[in-house]
Amino acid sequence: MAYNEDLEKFNELIESFSKLPTIGKKTAIRLAYHICTGNRFESIKLAHNIENALHFIKPCQQCGALSENELCGICVDKERNKDTLCIVQTPKDILTIEESKSYQGFYFVLNELDGDKLIKLEQMILKLNCKEIIFALPHSLNSDAIIFFIEDKFKDLNLQFSKIAQGIPSGVSLENVDMISLNKAINYRTKLEN
Repeated sequence: MAYNEDLEKFNELIESFSKLPTIGKKTAIRLAYHICTGNRFESIKLAHNIENALHFIKPCQQCGALSENELCGICVDKERNKDTLCIVQTPKDILTIEESKSYQGFYFVLNELDGDKLIKLEQMILKLNCKEIIFALPHSLNSDAIIFFIEDKFKDLNLQFSKIAQGIPSGVSLENVDMISLNKAINYRTKLEN
C-alpha cells in the first residue's frame, strides 16, 4: 500500500480546504497538517465553530446581512441613520464597510436582482423613509445596468441616488480594498443624475 493511499481522510481534508476561496493546494496541505498535528482542542473547537456557524447563521430577513436572529444587529439599531440605505452585493461587503467606520446608515444585500429582491428593497425604503440610496457595488457594466434599473424602478420615491467614488478599482471586491480608499469612496460618493 502506498503512503498516500493510507491517508485517505487527510487527503479528503486537503481537498475540502482547497475548495475554499483563495486557498490553493499548498495552503490546503499546510492547514490540514496543522489540524492533524497541532493542538487537538483547537482543531475540535474549529470544527465545532464551523458546525455552529452553519446551524445558526442565516440571512437577515430585512436586509440580507449575516445574523443569528431574524433581524440583524444593524436593522434593529435605533441609532443608525435612517436617511441612507447602502446597496451592496454580498453580506461580506457589509462587514468590510462597517470595519471602515465610514457609514452609519442601513444596508441592503442585492446578491441577485429579481422580483422578490425588488419588493423587499422597496419595503425597506418605505419603512425607513429613506432619502438616499448609495450603491456600493463593484464597478462593472453589470453593476451600472443594475444601478440604472433600480434608479428607474424607484424614480417616483423622491430619492437621491449616489454611488461610491471611483477610487475603488474596477472588478475588485470590497474585501480587497484598503480602509482609507473605502472610507474615501463612501465619503466622497458621487451623486447620480436622474
